[in-house]
Amino acid sequence: MSVASEKGRVWRLAAGYAWQRLLRWLHGGPFFRLRPQPGTPARLLIAPQDLRTADQTNAADIYGGRFLFSGYLVETHGASPFELEGEHPDWQRQLHGFAWLRDLRAADSRISRQNARALVDDWLKHSGRWHQIGWEAPVVTRRVMSWLAHSPFILEDGDHDFYNRFLRSLLRQVRYLRRTINETHDGVERLQAALAIAAACVSMSGQGRFARQSIRRLDQELLRQILTDGGHISRNPRAIVEILADLLPVRQAFVAQGLELPAAMLQSVDRMMPMMRFFRHGDGALAHFNGMGSTPNDLIATIMAYDDARGAPPMNVPHTGYQRLCGGSSVVIMDTGKPPPLGISEDAHAGCLSFEFSSGLKRIIVNCGVSSRSNEMWRKVSRSTAAHSTATIEDTSSCRFLSERPFGRWLGAPIVAGPRHVPVEREDDAAGVRVTASHDGYQQQFGIVHTRDMRLSGDGTVLDGIDSFPVSAKVAEPGDQFAIRFHLHPAIKPSLLRGGTAVLLVCRDGEAWEFDAPGTELALEESIYLSDVYGHRKTKQIVLYGRIRDSQSSAWQFRRTATAKLSRRGSSEFDELARTGELQLADPDEDVSPEVDQEIDQGLNQDAQETAPDVDPKV
Repeated sequence: MSVASEKGRVWRLAAGYAWQRLLRWLHGGPFFRLRPQPGTPARLLIAPQDLRTADQTNAADIYGGRFLFSGYLVETHGASPFELEGEHPDWQRQLHGFAWLRDLRAADSRISRQNARALVDDWLKHSGRWHQIGWEAPVVTRRVMSWLAHSPFILEDGDHDFYNRFLRSLLRQVRYLRRTINETHDGVERLQAALAIAAACVSMSGQGRFARQSIRRLDQELLRQILTDGGHISRNPRAIVEILADLLPVRQAFVAQGLELPAAMLQSVDRMMPMMRFFRHGDGALAHFNGMGSTPNDLIATIMAYDDARGAPPMNVPHTGYQRLCGGSSVVIMDTGKPPPLGISEDAHAGCLSFEFSSGLKRIIVNCGVSSRSNEMWRKVSRSTAAHSTATIEDTSSCRFLSERPFGRWLGAPIVAGPRHVPVEREDDAAGVRVTASHDGYQQQFGIVHTRDMRLSGDGTVLDGIDSFPVSAKVAEPGDQFAIRFHLHPAIKPSLLRGGTAVLLVCRDGEAWEFDAPGTELALEESIYLSDVYGHRKTKQIVLYGRIRDSQSSAWQFRRTATAKLSRRGSSEFDELARTGELQLADPDEDVSPEVDQEIDQGLNQDAQETAPDVDPKV
């Protein structure tokens, strides 16, 4: 892509963003606030289910005025939390989103109900007309879904005046979403807004005149955003989870009201369920690609309970741009797609041809993932090519981000240039699975195409790979230095072998793998795993260094050298896990020695303590 073409895309994006801001101000700014309050709907008809897991222990903290959101603890000391100013924006978004109502509801006590009504009333008093953060479109969406889902809990034992204030405000927020949905950020945010509007039309009386329009808009967004193979246009595995968590309750509400389900809603659920299995490793975690952080295992388990087909995950998803290789108990998930469209690439990563590798319940090779902290430095690190298990040329990312340009702070950091051609070939036979793919993300700058050829043996004991860097064009600054990175999961203990020419990888259960790359300089360096549930964790990475002038390819291999000594499951069960993406429950009568349980507990405790909040951000 030429520089002039790149600049044109950026200017068009900036113009579109400015126009959206103007429309949002016209539709939801002072003119919206000055409009009279809408009439009160007669009643609530149904409450969609909240699929996300609640923690009733938080109810006592909230009652005591301690609000822990997004890693920030705020104590109100008797004041309303909605009166506080200057708190972190992420904390305020969580507060105004009211997702914490599920924790109060889980406590299921009279005090928690009274507390919930008091906090809702405080919001109506202090922020019901307007709040800079509380009326951001995604915050309003989350609040509408939370109020609808937990309305029976909030309204129980409440008086008639509170009931009317609650419904009047809910109607006003839905009207705000209806007026501003076209100005919301494209992607998941806009689709969730469409789901919230549809949920309100089904759940509230007097909304029938908007039902047809809302369902049509939801259909359009589902057809546009959910690809043929079930992936999301953002290519982020987390997007599938977030959409299903809202889409399934809305679908159930349609059924409960006896309404005909839109065709796009049925098709989207049927497509996304297998796709969620596609991204799952043996331990249930989703692969870290394009913005995926730590896996909400409880939510995924709840969502998968709605999957009636329970079919095997697909192996090839060309529309979303990924490949899955299975052999024995081993699974490889590889990114073989182009960056998403400019307007929805704000969270996408420069990880083309990166892969993750797991054996049974153990993840071995990972990408660094994304940080749960709201920190621009960590966000930039996580999106770089060096934070992925793939190759870099001259320590440069294969994509260019808008954050490096003058508009970056205003427009976010979408990908403005990256791989445009990612041809993929796949071969499945009795000997194993082979995938060959290449990308031209380095062609314009360095005149180089990166090609990766990987084969996983049929029994899953050997993973072979070749990274090639053929020079495809002459440029002013040809690239020469390459680095091929393999980021290790924190549970893997590596050590150099044979004078530093190979690496032994030992899993916590005793399974061992050997990594070898003949003829290439090998190093074992520090890395960081950003997506652990405990926070940032120190880990290691294997790095292969070389010069293209000396050799245009580098071959490497992972080979299993020892099986798990603590394994309590047979190979047939792991084969089923790799095939279906689900782990069958262990026999409750199975005899497990106390020594095995003690060793596992010690390993888990040791991993939990190995957090690294102050580690060097250089990957």
